[in-house]
Amino acid sequence: MKILWFTWKDKKNPLAGGAEVVNEEIAKRLSQNGHEVIFLVGGFVGDSQKETLNGYEIIRVGNRLSCYFEAYKYFKNNLKNWPDIIIEEINTIPYFTQLYSKQKRFLFVHQLCREIWFYQMIFPFSLIGYLLEPIYLWCLRKNRVITISNSSKTDLIKYGFESKNISIISEGIEMKPITDLRLIKKYENPTILSLGQIRPMKQTLDQIKAYEIAKKQILNLKMIIAGSAKGKYGVKVLNYISKSRYKNDINYLGLVSLDDKIKLMQQSHVILVTSVKEGWGLIVTEANSQGTPAIVYDADGLRDSVIDGVTGLISKNNHRDLTNMIIKFLKDPKQYDKIQLEAYEISKQINFEKCYEDFTRTIGIK
Repeated sequence: MKILWFTWKDKKNPLAGGAEVVNEEIAKRLSQNGHEVIFLVGGFVGDSQKETLNGYEIIRVGNRLSCYFEAYKYFKNNLKNWPDIIIEEINTIPYFTQLYSKQKRFLFVHQLCREIWFYQMIFPFSLIGYLLEPIYLWCLRKNRVITISNSSKTDLIKYGFESKNISIISEGIEMKPITDLRLIKKYENPTILSLGQIRPMKQTLDQIKAYEIAKKQILNLKMIIAGSAKGKYGVKVLNYISKSRYKNDINYLGLVSLDDKIKLMQQSHVILVTSVKEGWGLIVTEANSQGTPAIVYDADGLRDSVIDGVTGLISKNNHRDLTNMIIKFLKDPKQYDKIQLEAYEISKQINFEKCYEDFTRTIGIK
């Protein structure tokens, strides 16, 4: 089959995240099984317009904002009759391919934005985005949809999509689970890990504030923060760290490689994830696979990736309750060991082979 995949960024985009990993792992397996895949995506500074990777092709047009119109033009001029199936990924703004294509189509929705608009966009654009999202979702409600969690499915149903038209596929993780929990060596001191882009919707400041309070009871507690700190919020977080009374025990590493990411996950004792909303807490599953359980906020996606009290802990959405969870978890070795093991075992069931099987079954190919 010939599959054309509309999405605004590919894995090489500096803003790429877990969704792009999932997309291209699926595409790689599609190519390996004889299917043709083209991604039509937005460009970025330093990109090349066309590139072939792992058997699939990436065509970059326009930029973050213009890619929607540029993708439409490119499709009409070059690909109008090429695909058998169209995958339209909605990441903030839809491509509305239903208006100009006749092929079989599936929407791919990792998550809806909703309240994220108010964390990531300035007023009045945040309000405009928030008000427009239900409108364009209603216009798309007749489409078949692929998503990755019950939280996202519930959101879609709220905005007019029929349950029977929504298929949930498994997530996959980029890294291989460790072979044995006994093989990893944790840091000498109990260590909290914060990993990922430092953005308002990730609420990194909540994690730091929780750490500061927890450290008053766990005196040797350390914190490691890894991820890009661009933008006003990133600067705000770094300034906060520089003025913290515990700044010598907070280690900010900036961006880290995949190998370093794996080492951090293996050596830290717990990872904190406090996003406003996720499609699935992919970083939770990754950390679990490396022997590190998570404490997360009670948010869409995160409550899907953590079974409270079984594979991790779910906190109320404030830094004080997060503090209590940290102290409780790290002061109870028996509970910690039990949750660590269960999280690790379940993480081994989440892989790209299962993700690919779910995806191809949903779109009706082998």
